[in-house]
Amino acid sequence: MRDDVGGLAARLGFADTAAVLAASERYWNPDKTRFWSQAGVPLVVGRREGYHLYDLAGRAFLDVHLNGGTYNLGHRNPELVAALIAGLDEVDIGNHHFPSVARAALARELVRLAPPGTADGGAKVIYASGGGEAIDIALKTARHATGRTRIVSVVKAYHGHTGLAVCTGDDRFSELFRSARPDEFPHVPFNDLDAMAAALAPGDVAAVIMETIPATYGFPLPEPGYLETVKRLCEQHGTLYIADEVQTGLMRTGELWGITKHGIAPDLLVTGKGLSGGLYPIAAVVVADAAAGWLREDGFGHMSTFGGAELGCLVALAVLEITTRTTTRANVAARAGQVAAGLADVRAANPGWFTGVRQNGLVLGLEFDHPQGARAVMRELYERGVWAIFSTLDPRVLQYKPGVLMTAELTDDLLERTADAIAAAGRTVAAPSAAAR
Repeated sequence: MRDDVGGLAARLGFADTAAVLAASERYWNPDKTRFWSQAGVPLVVGRREGYHLYDLAGRAFLDVHLNGGTYNLGHRNPELVAALIAGLDEVDIGNHHFPSVARAALARELVRLAPPGTADGGAKVIYASGGGEAIDIALKTARHATGRTRIVSVVKAYHGHTGLAVCTGDDRFSELFRSARPDEFPHVPFNDLDAMAAALAPGDVAAVIMETIPATYGFPLPEPGYLETVKRLCEQHGTLYIADEVQTGLMRTGELWGITKHGIAPDLLVTGKGLSGGLYPIAAVVVADAAAGWLREDGFGHMSTFGGAELGCLVALAVLEITTRTTTRANVAARAGQVAAGLADVRAANPGWFTGVRQNGLVLGLEFDHPQGARAVMRELYERGVWAIFSTLDPRVLQYKPGVLMTAELTDDLLERTADAIAAAGRTVAAPSAAAR
């Protein structure tokens, strides 16, 4: 194992982890490299397999970050690797200008699997190379379909860092590049129906865009009836509803799309991350027929050289086949129940410190009674061979995302390590003062 992990680093001219970190700070991203090292996570990922990744010294980490769900089916899933290798016998990225067997097949499958209502009639699929680009496509499509400009999103949202997507997200990211445009991109608090109704009342909003469960904000759960009422408000005001399912889709909630649990047929649905299987970048927007007009008027309106790359389409088809198996759905339900029971025991053992669990299937946010509590737990998990990440926009909350193919045995192992980490963090982190909260 160690020779295999160290072999790539050696072949590329790096003696050890310290050398990679130094080069990353020098040539790649100095702030991000320093951030993780200072947080006690000087991780350089080497070999990876299943739900484990390994550092350059060969130490294993159980991955429950999954890069936002990119590795829902595990790292280097053998069936997905086989689909990619088989594709290389015949195709490559392809040419985005021309019809393609792989693109047509994946589009047909995404439309077939889209939420009831969204897929009715002549629904279409538009491809991107990543989630941010797919969000940009969805926003442009909504503007074209409605003839309106304004886009409403949620405070502390995250929909990517590209041109239009960054405008819908938290000010931390939009202001950095002078992309904040509050007149065109107003933000309203999540679960606040009065604020949403007020934003839509003028009748000039092209679309509301929301993650079904906002990920980077720590997976706060929608209150009963909230999303359903937002959809009704959209219909009342001629506004389109965009469901960002990049992180909550692909069976993470126990349904292929989290939005279907609310009985909602979004006008546009965005998927990405896990659609790639972690092997070949691809994202997509499923567009209901009524919003797909520009594809009939000027199909060159959006172009993406790598959007819908044929190799990515072949991997995505395999992803959808595995994800929609009855055994996968049953496994998600079983693991969700196992995790819920295990975390309830951990919470009972840590009263006043481990304060809550936000859960929908295998989408979980663990809440701690300290403004940086999840960062402390992340560090303790790392020391115990588990990789999870705190919520960037709410460091009280730990993102906790077991894979959809996790076994019962591996889940037990995860829960044992989690119990130890939470208890250890609770002993070392002082409770915040009332003012700090």
